[in-house]
Amino acid sequence: MKSFPMFIRTSGRRVVIAGGGEQAAQKARLILKTDADIVIAALELDQELSALVDAGRAVWHRQPITSALFDGAAMAFVASGCPATDACLHALAKAARCPVNVVDQPALCDITTPSIVDRDPVIVAIGTEGTAPVLARRVKTQVEQMLPPQIGGLAALAGRLRGAVAARIPHHSRRAFWRWVFNDAPAALWTRGEERQAAALIKSAVATGQAPGTDSTGSIALVGAGPGAKDLLTLRAVQRLQEADVIFYDRLVDPEVLELARRDAERIFAGKHVGAHSWPQDRINRAIIAEARKGRRVVRLKSGDPGVFGRAEEELQAARDAGLPVEIVPGITAASAAASALGHSLTARGQTNTLVLATGTGREEDPTPDCCRHSAPGTTTAFYMSARQADRIRQDLLSRGADPNLMVEIAVNVSKRDEQLHQVVLNDLPGYLRQQGIDGCAVLLVIWPKHLVRQPVDQRPAPIPAGAERVLLASHG
Repeated sequence: MKSFPMFIRTSGRRVVIAGGGEQAAQKARLILKTDADIVIAALELDQELSALVDAGRAVWHRQPITSALFDGAAMAFVASGCPATDACLHALAKAARCPVNVVDQPALCDITTPSIVDRDPVIVAIGTEGTAPVLARRVKTQVEQMLPPQIGGLAALAGRLRGAVAARIPHHSRRAFWRWVFNDAPAALWTRGEERQAAALIKSAVATGQAPGTDSTGSIALVGAGPGAKDLLTLRAVQRLQEADVIFYDRLVDPEVLELARRDAERIFAGKHVGAHSWPQDRINRAIIAEARKGRRVVRLKSGDPGVFGRAEEELQAARDAGLPVEIVPGITAASAAASALGHSLTARGQTNTLVLATGTGREEDPTPDCCRHSAPGTTTAFYMSARQADRIRQDLLSRGADPNLMVEIAVNVSKRDEQLHQVVLNDLPGYLRQQGIDGCAVLLVIWPKHLVRQPVDQRPAPIPAGAERVLLASHG
C-alpha cells in the first residue's frame, strides 16, 4: 500500500475547504456526513455553499488566506479551480502541517477521498490510491447491495449497550455474545424490519448474562488453507479464520492466508515441516487443547486439506478425548491444485480410471511407506512429500513395468508467486530433482495410461523450451 486507510475523528474539529465553486461544493457534501466544523474560504460562494453558510452548517472565511487558517484543522480540501492558486494554497496548508487534498492534482495530495458506503455508524471506505475511481465505484455498488440498509441501526444499538454487556456478560463470553447479535436471530429480525423484537431479544440475553445457544466451551477447527493462494480458500475456511481467537499455523501456510484472519487473533507458529518438527505432534495437540479449554475458538491451519497427510486424525482424537467440539474444514489438496496448474485433470476416461494419493514419508519410527504398491497402468499416482524418495520410487515403478520414458510432473509452490511446474521422464527423475534443488514438500504426478506405447530411450519427449518451464509446488496436504 502507498496509502494507509484509516478514519479521522472530526468531532469538535475544523475542516477547511478552500474554494467557492462546484468542486468545493462536492467536497462539502462529503464532509456534511460528519459532525466537523466546516470552514469555506473563498471570495465568492455558489448558491449551494451560500445555503450551507445561511443554515449555519458552515462558516464563510472571506479574508485573505494564510497558513493560520489551516493550523490545527483535521484536514483541508483545496478546490479553487485555478492550478496556480491551488499550488499556493497547498503550500500554505503544508506550512501549517495540515493534511491536504488538492482536487485533480494527485501529486499534491496527502489524503484522498474514498468511495463511501454509509450505514452510519458502519462506514465502508473504498479507495484505489487514485488509480481507478471507476473500479472503486463498482466495488461501492457491490458493497451497497451486500449490506442491509438497516445494519447501521443495529450497530448503533450495540454501541449503546456496550456498557451493559461489559457489566453482565463475562469477558471470555463477550465475543460469542456479539457474534450471536450480528450473525444470528437479532440480525435476522433487524434486517426484516423487526427492530423492536430484535432489541428486546438482545436486552433479554444481556439480563441473563448469556446469549441463547452460547456457552464458555471452546472449540477446535482443523482448517484447510489450500495449496497457497488465498483466493483458493473455501468460504467456511475464511469464516473460521475471522472467528478464531488463536491460530496455530506451520511453515507451509502462505502469509497472505493469515491476512484473512481477525487482526487481533493470536497467531502461533507451530514450525512443522518435512524432516524437521520443531514442534512435535504431541506438543501441538497439548497446545490446541489448552487454548480451547480457556473457552477460545482455536483454528489449526493446515496447508492443503487437513485430511490428506495432514495428521488430522491425531488432533481430532486429542480433541475428542478432551471432550471438546472439533470439526474439519476441507481445503483444496495439492494434487488437485497441481493438475489445475498443469492444465489437465487427474483422471481421463479410457486412460486413467484410478487415482491414488500416496506419501513417501511416514513417522520416523515406522518403515518407509510402500507408496508405489497401487501404481499400475490406468492409474494416476500423486506422491506427496516424496522428493527425497525419488530413487526408490523410480526403481519401484520400473519394477512394476513402467516405461522408463513415462512422464513425471513435479509440482512445487503451486498457486504461489514462485510456482514452478517441471516435467521429466521417469528414468531421469532422481537426478533432475537433485539438479533443480527440489526437496521437501513437492508433489510428483505420475500418470500411467492404460495403453502406454513404449518408446526407445533415445526417443524421449523433447524437453520443455526455456522460458516455458513452470514448477508446481503442492504444499503438505
